[in-house]
Amino acid sequence: MKRILTAAAIGLAVMGSAGAAQDNWPVRPIKLIVPYPPGGPVDNVARLIAPEVSAKLGQSLVIDNRAGASGTIGTDATVRAEPDGYTFGFGVPGALTGLPHVMKVPYELKDINYVTLVVRIPQVIMASTSIPEKTLPALIATAKANPGKYNFGSAGNVTTPHLGGELLNQQAGIKLTHIPYKGAAPAVTALMGNEIQVFPGDASAAIGFIKAGRVQALAVSSAKRFEGLPDVPTTAELGLPGVVSDSNYGIIAPKGVPPAIIEKFRQAVIAAVNEPEVRKKLIDQGALPVTTTPEEYRKLMDQEFVKWGKVIKDGKLGEAQP
Repeated sequence: MKRILTAAAIGLAVMGSAGAAQDNWPVRPIKLIVPYPPGGPVDNVARLIAPEVSAKLGQSLVIDNRAGASGTIGTDATVRAEPDGYTFGFGVPGALTGLPHVMKVPYELKDINYVTLVVRIPQVIMASTSIPEKTLPALIATAKANPGKYNFGSAGNVTTPHLGGELLNQQAGIKLTHIPYKGAAPAVTALMGNEIQVFPGDASAAIGFIKAGRVQALAVSSAKRFEGLPDVPTTAELGLPGVVSDSNYGIIAPKGVPPAIIEKFRQAVIAAVNEPEVRKKLIDQGALPVTTTPEEYRKLMDQEFVKWGKVIKDGKLGEAQP
């Protein structure tokens, strides 16, 4: 009996210690893994909200860029981290809804712990200023007459820009040749240098360059115009209502993080995103602030998984090699 009571007492002590740890969380800096290089759209969003999240929690939120393999390296690092509430990551569409269709990713999708969506970023079909075509219809006409003449860049194989370009190919009946880069930032640099002629990327990846005239914005891949670029027509207006694409960036965590910690971090992120100055800066960067419950975020990504799976199958993309 004494042994049983001792074991029970130990169990209660452990439970009490775990509860206390959750109540006191966070007691040290928190890592936020960004699965792309510095300077890209995901990194820009992370660095904009990080100071406000830090202020809400009373601890530093340290950005850790783990670029490569179209976002799968950083996603894997997040999923495999200790579930102690001191590592979170940015969920990106390519790693969650694209690549799993074409290759074996190093993590299980069922292990993704969705926390909250942060932003939805409309995709803009951009073109080099060096080409003569100044509208999407003109670009499509040239591409139809000269299959393979122009290249389109992406942030990596089966990332949203890659899939957006493939969707444009399928819907417009053209053949733009895909050139993958290790992130949106180097792809935009390549576009400005005419190394690629088209980049169907996030508005936030190049909105400053668009407004400065260094990149052409031919269309927004959506049914409604984007308030950050009100003069740019939509693909729907230009006769391509099926070309709809945006990027959904949110917070994910390792499986097993205590729900109380997940909720506390989620509330801090929501509060940060809803700070008036942060919201304004996000919109100025080309991002639409949107927060969700974990269940809403998971449902959205499940729907995106099905949508892009069809695009990948129809495009016969095969196995990607990021």
